[in-house]
Amino acid sequence: MMKESNEHHVSVEDQGYSAWLGYPPLPQGRLQEQYVKWCGAVSVTEADDTVQAALAEWNKGIVAMLAIQVQADQELSTGALRVAIGTFGGGNTLIRSVFKEADIRKVEREGFAIRTSADHNCIAVGAASPVGVLYGVFHLLRLLGTLQEIEELDVTVNPVNGLRMINHWDNFDGSVERGYAGRSFFYENNRFTGDMGRIRDYARLMSSTGINAIAINNVNVHALETLFISEYLPEVASIADVFRLYGIRLFLSVNFAGPMHEGEVGTADPLDPGVRSWWQRKAADIYQAIPDFGGFVVKADSENRPGPFTYGRDHADGANMLAEALEPYGGIVIWRCFVYNCKQDWRDRKTDRARAAYDHFKPLDGKFKDNVILQIKNGPMDFQVREPVSPLFGALERTNQVIEFQIAQEYTGQQRHVCYLVPQWKEVLEFNTNAKGEASPVKHIVDGSLWGNRYSGIAAVSNVGNDLNWTGHLLAQANLYGYGRLAWNPELSAEEIAGEWIALTFGQDPTTAAVISRILLDSWEIYESYTAPLGVGWMINPEHHYGPNVDGYEYSQWGTYHYADNCGIGVDRTVQSGTGYSSQYIGSNAARYDSLEECPDELLLFFHHVPYTHVLHSGKTVIQHIYDTHFAGAERAEELLALWGSLQGSLREDLYVQVEERLQGQAAHAKEWRDQINTYFFRKSGIMDASQRTIY
Repeated sequence: MMKESNEHHVSVEDQGYSAWLGYPPLPQGRLQEQYVKWCGAVSVTEADDTVQAALAEWNKGIVAMLAIQVQADQELSTGALRVAIGTFGGGNTLIRSVFKEADIRKVEREGFAIRTSADHNCIAVGAASPVGVLYGVFHLLRLLGTLQEIEELDVTVNPVNGLRMINHWDNFDGSVERGYAGRSFFYENNRFTGDMGRIRDYARLMSSTGINAIAINNVNVHALETLFISEYLPEVASIADVFRLYGIRLFLSVNFAGPMHEGEVGTADPLDPGVRSWWQRKAADIYQAIPDFGGFVVKADSENRPGPFTYGRDHADGANMLAEALEPYGGIVIWRCFVYNCKQDWRDRKTDRARAAYDHFKPLDGKFKDNVILQIKNGPMDFQVREPVSPLFGALERTNQVIEFQIAQEYTGQQRHVCYLVPQWKEVLEFNTNAKGEASPVKHIVDGSLWGNRYSGIAAVSNVGNDLNWTGHLLAQANLYGYGRLAWNPELSAEEIAGEWIALTFGQDPTTAAVISRILLDSWEIYESYTAPLGVGWMINPEHHYGPNVDGYEYSQWGTYHYADNCGIGVDRTVQSGTGYSSQYIGSNAARYDSLEECPDELLLFFHHVPYTHVLHSGKTVIQHIYDTHFAGAERAEELLALWGSLQGSLREDLYVQVEERLQGQAAHAKEWRDQINTYFFRKSGIMDASQRTIY
């Protein structure tokens, strides 16, 4: 059973535990005076738990930022200024007076409206649902924390994406697969931790950025985790109760072979009546315990996970069987498209893992039930620092789909190196698939607007653990915050999101903001420059995926992935001489990637095998580009440390020291990358560095 624990206590110097909900004090001045004038009192009439959570958050934020106690509405004179919070139908006369029917009709279920009304002496935060009220309060607090004007507010805000999801890869033993911030705060030693205070604080953080769904266990489901849908349901329900307060639906990853693992059915064949009945019984039990249970996340027939292939069935057969069990309750099945044969012989240059997702799922378009969503990784491989957008986006016209990002920096420094990923995600979302002519970007596929999908949205692999600052590297919090904000509104820029996070986490000092913003916005380019060049990917130690290993592709026993020899490097994915992967794209994208002359430099080695002397669009040869970027990347990594050093004395010591330590490690490790990569290619190619720098 779960132990009772309702509070998570942290010290005054909290090491970053409060993250962007620490509410740093605001500087004295005109705006601070404006906020004090309007925000010193609050009107709330609803007893709903989520509305009350919004009220508690408002009080917490105002006390911390403005150093004033918030008065309750009934303590005020009639004409006093106040903030009114509530649903449109919740009985608050100020909300009903400020917002007219035309205003209310514009607000969707999770959206909200905020209006400053001089006539009614209030700033009204209204919404159609309690969770909309909560999102509205977080938004108004964010406006204060980023020093925005509030005297003429008139905004209606609805989330762009319906599903805004976090996938945890936490295991019941307490480990976290690809976990770079400590162990799980859900589980330890095959028990639930019962740390409901921390779980509640986590739900607050996620809700503040608009997250509305969380899968709490690893997609690689182990034997004991199969019991989450039976023996451990009371413990799972306790977490769902906390999530519900903050508008978050709980999901579970399930093992496709569950009926066999629990010993009740001797098969997992999705067309077997006994299997179908087993899942239907389990679904009924789950919804009895968790009425708003979100559904199942499934990884099947990939990397040795069980699935429908064992029985000669396809992915639609498997997903639809589970969807049938969840359908009566409004549940959904999220079926991952990360499916490939990890035992392929990579020495055969016609074999191509990049083709796998498209080859498996394109023929099944339109065959999935309405409550099945395909979860597609942003690229065809595995969250590399640079790879093209998955061609499945644009190819599936009749299937619900979400894009999957990885907040956890599995191949981008594992939260030991700073690598702000929002610019990468923005680039992916803006990619034009050509699926419906010129205006068919990925963002309009995943928000459902291009094809009119019933379900759509964004999911991402979590980067949190039980480290006190949640993410190991304090600056990795920017990825967690940025993911939620981008999922809510993909039109936000990487610069805007970084600016918000910096202000909400570190306060309003402009010098601090400029330095941290520069570090974040340069970091992806810097990391890429000293690791894998020109889109070739991998070059990283297998299994744990940290550190340089040029021939270290996961399944290197089947051959070197990048095909480097003494003549050249790269993977030929062209139609005429390669794997034909380039043909999976539509129109001009297919032509551009297939053409050696037109292929973008940053993806050249992903699509083409070229001599080291091949001249890039930049005017450099491939080999000189490798040398130059790796030298420059190591230098720039060292500059990040110097930049951070300029903030010593102007930041809280508990925050300054932990980032300094990580940047010291990154600077040293970037040199290791530089030396190993450059040495490898110097010895392969025999071509000297034109700048005559030392290469061992």
